[in-house]
Amino acid sequence: MKFKKIMFGWLVLVGFVAMAGFGISQQNANVKLMRAKVPSAIDPIILVPGSSADENRFDSLIQSLDSKNETHSLLKVRVNKDDSLHYSGRIRQSDKRPYIVVGFQNNQDGYENIKKQAKWFSIAYTALSKRYHFNQFSGIGHSNGGLVLTIFLEKYMTSTNSIDKLMTIGTPFNLENTSSEKTTMLKDLIADRKKIPKTLKMYSVAGTQSYAGDGIVPFTSVDSGKYIYQNQANLYTEMIVTGTDSAHSDLPENKQTISLIRRFMLKPGNLNNR
Repeated sequence: MKFKKIMFGWLVLVGFVAMAGFGISQQNANVKLMRAKVPSAIDPIILVPGSSADENRFDSLIQSLDSKNETHSLLKVRVNKDDSLHYSGRIRQSDKRPYIVVGFQNNQDGYENIKKQAKWFSIAYTALSKRYHFNQFSGIGHSNGGLVLTIFLEKYMTSTNSIDKLMTIGTPFNLENTSSEKTTMLKDLIADRKKIPKTLKMYSVAGTQSYAGDGIVPFTSVDSGKYIYQNQANLYTEMIVTGTDSAHSDLPENKQTISLIRRFMLKPGNLNNR
C-alpha cells in the first residue's frame, strides 16, 4: 500500500512537470505569434538592382524621391560571395521609412545566379531585420532585382515577416523569351506562386521604347508576371511607361516611374493600418 502511494505521488509530480512544461512551451509560442502579428517600428523600402548593377544603382532615383521637406535615410548593403555583408550609410533612429539597397558582389545574369542572389538577399534580410528590429517591408526591384524578390517571397520569407507592397520595374519574368513559351524559370515561379502572400499589393512596371519592349526586356516577358501574381496577390496591377527614358536601363530614373513610386510605394503600409 505504501509503495502504491509513493508511485501515485511520483505520477502526480511527473504529470505536473509535464503540464508546466507544456504551459511554458505554449506561452513561448503565443509570445512569438504575438510578435509576428505586431508591426515593427520601422517599415523600410528595400530596393534590389538588376544584373551588372551594384548597391549604388538607385542613388539618382532616391535623390529624386526625396523632397526639400522630407528626406529619408539610405543604407546600402553588399552581399559578398562568402555570405559576408558590407554596410555603408545608416538609418536614423527617427526614420520610420528608410531606404535600404541590397546589392551583390556576384551580380551576373542567368537563372542560376539569380537563384544565388535570392539566397544572398535572404541572408541580408535576416541580418537587417534583426539589426534594425523590423518584421515588414516594401520592395522595389529593377530588372532581375524583381526576380530576386519574387524568389525570396516564394522560397525564403518566413511567416513572422510580411511584405506590404512590391513594385517590379522592367522585370523579365520569362527572361528574354519573346514567344508565349514558358522558360524553366517562369515554370518554377508559377509552381511556387501559392507561397506569395495573399495580402500583397503588387505593381509591375513595363517600359516600351516600341510595342515590343524596352530595348532589352521583351514586353511579353514583363507581362508574364501575371501568371505568378494575378489571383494570388491581393492586388496585381500592370503599368506601362513610354516616351523619354523608357529604355530598360533608364527606367528607374524615368519621371513616370518616379511618379508611380511616389503614388503607390512611399505611403507607409502597416504603419498606418494597425
